[in-house]
Amino acid sequence: MARLRRRPEVVTILAALDVPGEETRLVGGCVRDVLLGRAVSDIDLATTLPPQATRDRATDAGLRAIPTGIAHGTVTVLVAGETFEVTTLREDIETDGRHAVVRFGRDFARDAERRDFTINALSAGADGRLHDTTGGLADLAARRVRFIGEPATRIREDALRILRFFRFHARYGSGEPDRAGLAACIAARDALDGLSRERVRGEVLKLLMAPGALAAAGILSRTGLLPRLTGGIGDLGRLGRGIAAEATAIERLAALSVASAADADRLRDALRLSNPEHARLLAHARAVAALRDPATIGAQALRGLAAEHGAPILAATIAILAGEPRPHLTPEAGAMLENLLRPDAVAPVFPLAGADLVARGVSPGPRIGRALAAARAGWLALGCPMDADARKTLLALALDAANEEPAGSA
Repeated sequence: MARLRRRPEVVTILAALDVPGEETRLVGGCVRDVLLGRAVSDIDLATTLPPQATRDRATDAGLRAIPTGIAHGTVTVLVAGETFEVTTLREDIETDGRHAVVRFGRDFARDAERRDFTINALSAGADGRLHDTTGGLADLAARRVRFIGEPATRIREDALRILRFFRFHARYGSGEPDRAGLAACIAARDALDGLSRERVRGEVLKLLMAPGALAAAGILSRTGLLPRLTGGIGDLGRLGRGIAAEATAIERLAALSVASAADADRLRDALRLSNPEHARLLAHARAVAALRDPATIGAQALRGLAAEHGAPILAATIAILAGEPRPHLTPEAGAMLENLLRPDAVAPVFPLAGADLVARGVSPGPRIGRALAAARAGWLALGCPMDADARKTLLALALDAANEEPAGSA
């Protein structure tokens, strides 16, 4: 804890907010993580100072103060490029599961009681003294994620805490989750439907990157909560292999929940995924379909698949499907994939363009597209050759296709 307090930026902001009769503490995740010996990224503070006084004190000290949530008590202070959120102590008056009506207070213990989990309610004063009014230190030592007070009450205040319970258990917990907390999450499962899909997306992707993601996903699946989040069942085997391969969050989501393009579309809507995220799920679905077709994939076929789907996506999908009956790669195909993944590898590029056909008298229009599609199919079947002889062969194939009458044109 002393190492955190001695950071120059922390010293500066604590000094700026040092007012006789008032108190400011480091709170929440930064205290938790420093006690665990983990890197601290976000540093939050709680203070008895009213929001405007916080802003004034920071400004007087030459710091930039931004009223990011001043109506709710939060002022963002920038110190040497580092961001600190300073929030005035609060007490909940009423909540509806998504929003809370609060008033400012001066009691750190009451402020701690409105937080979600005991391990997130720890605080440390400017003198380095630790404050634990909810049993967070014992839970941290036991690697237990436990709601503060009555779990059902905490969830009614904010239904997102259902997902945070699983995410924090996956990151900080050990063994089975707290029984009372798990039971409350299951009982409140209908509240998930009222959450913003963007908030759900954020929690799901963070959970999938946590050390205990596989076990947490298993619990979500067994309790029926996973379908409430994704609209479908999950493949834990594939998720486990994706985690072992150090896949990204969106790749892990693909491993868990995508077997077809329809799954990708469903997740786009269920989690409000971005266009690039949706595109990555679609790429996974297409690669899965392509890899399940042939009984055995040789080097030539592998090169064609890499040209069609991209070697990185192909490799990630193969890792996720490892151990299943298909795909079965020959040793030569495995070596080919490794070569294509090298930084200096030259990716195969289809050697024809529409201009090549126009130069040989083919009129622009649908015939060009039909001819190029036929030539590309032939190119993929041949293993994506790029030499001059192959180009001549493909050009002849394209011209033949261009001169054919399309089906049903008679």
